[in-house]
Amino acid sequence: MQLPNIISELVKTQNEFNSAAYADCFAEDAQVSDEGKTHNGKAEIEMWIDKSNKDYKATMEPVDYDEKEDILSAKIAGSFPGSPLILKFHFKIADGKIQNLKVTG
Repeated sequence: MQLPNIISELVKTQNEFNSAAYADCFAEDAQVSDEGKTHNGKAEIEMWIDKSNKDYKATMEPVDYDEKEDILSAKIAGSFPGSPLILKFHFKIADGKIQNLKVTG
């Protein structure tokens, strides 16, 4: 499966639990929506993923990618109830950075 470079980088940094590098995949004014909360801007995104990494140690394994819609389906495994789960990552990408990410079940 061929993923855009920035999505491949996001998966790599998630699996390395590198919160700073993960946040660097996003535009300065990006938004992330996950678990009913919205995180605005790179600094807030880094704080969110850092807490998530510490709480859940979740890894991502891509299973499908819809190129037309920029939706990645990935198996997420970690220390959370129901692990592993297949989640969908809805991306908006511009200028090589993630502008918006919405995570759904």
